[in-house]
Amino acid sequence: MKFPNRIIKAGETDVNIVKAIQKRLTELGIGDLNGSGVFGPKTTSAVKQFQALHRDAHGLPLEADGKIGSITWAVLFNSDPIAESPLPAVDNEPLLDRAVLKAVTQIGIMENPPLSNKGKEVRMYMESAGSHEGLFWCAGFVYWCFNEAARELGMANPLVRTVGCLDHWRRTTADRILRKDAVDNPALVRPGSIFIKDHGQGMGHTGIVEKVENGFIRTIEGNSNSNGSSNGIGVFRLDFRKINSIEKGFIIYS
Repeated sequence: MKFPNRIIKAGETDVNIVKAIQKRLTELGIGDLNGSGVFGPKTTSAVKQFQALHRDAHGLPLEADGKIGSITWAVLFNSDPIAESPLPAVDNEPLLDRAVLKAVTQIGIMENPPLSNKGKEVRMYMESAGSHEGLFWCAGFVYWCFNEAARELGMANPLVRTVGCLDHWRRTTADRILRKDAVDNPALVRPGSIFIKDHGQGMGHTGIVEKVENGFIRTIEGNSNSNGSSNGIGVFRLDFRKINSIEKGFIIYS
């Protein structure tokens, strides 16, 4: 059964979806449900019990909130990947696809020295975005990837030329997918999307989406590390970020 691209929770009006959830929970021996098609307190309680007993694809506990988003849905129905986006083919969305491919070539680039926000490649990224090494460089990395992709395609780079993640979010005229909408419908996020995190007090983090699957995104990020730091030591490919962890949302230069 396919995920309906929205959060399923108490008050859901699609009786068939609710009955399918109740049937599956009953098959698993969870809850005392009669397949009424009403998502009320008993169904909410059963969903919470299921979530408390299960883990996601990365081995982390599900959030026991009684709501069924894409991650819980995938575990509940043991379904095929939701909104799976394979490695891009360059003839689909040329700029987005080529920017992802450019990002892939940079995986493993490190600062020199570590924790300095400096180095030959860091300087290259930042200068392309009109700045200089020594500052946080995740947005400079994103800009460079798209700038190189646009140059190879013989087109102007449409990205806002900035090294500020939140400045990029504020000033862009491209499509913006808000966190809530992306959580409800992961299919809105595609390879080449730029994620924007907001840590508060004007601080953020950004990177490029390589793949989307079951509420998770695989990303390529500059100025990060294997734990997803926003001030790390190099360019890393990460596969554990949840869409709902991206506070601002996604920018798509399609």
